[in-house]
Amino acid sequence: MRPLLYGAAAGAAGTTALNIVGYADMALRARAASSTPEVTLRKLADRFHVRIPGEGKAQENRVAGLAPLTGYAAGLGIGVAVALARAAGWRPGTAVQCVVTTVGALIGTNGPMTVLGVTDPRTWSASDWISDIVPHFAYAVVTVGVLDRMDPAD
Repeated sequence: MRPLLYGAAAGAAGTTALNIVGYADMALRARAASSTPEVTLRKLADRFHVRIPGEGKAQENRVAGLAPLTGYAAGLGIGVAVALARAAGWRPGTAVQCVVTTVGALIGTNGPMTVLGVTDPRTWSASDWISDIVPHFAYAVVTVGVLDRMDPAD
């Protein structure tokens, strides 16, 4: 049970770091917010035949509230996965853990969007990649760091 709780807490801290870095980037470069979370949520709802309640503006507002929660779910889930891997004996150095966690976060968040046709990373510019990798790396550094502090001996 402890790896689940530690992983969720570490993933929550990492998700906060990801959001801070992403929003700071938006503020510094005057970059618009991405609509991909909302589009992904709508496509997932369609794929699984789930109706998002409401009509018009009410439904749009509901989607705007639900879409970011999918990011939190991914962040907590990846944190739990890393904590479970560590509990099972996976203990490479910090740098390797950060790289693997970054890649896991990129796949966990961009994978569904790619599969659903919301985005295609093959078409991304260097700036697009940097805007995506840097916040996910911040997520990984904080997630791994929190896990190291919470459970250094395991």
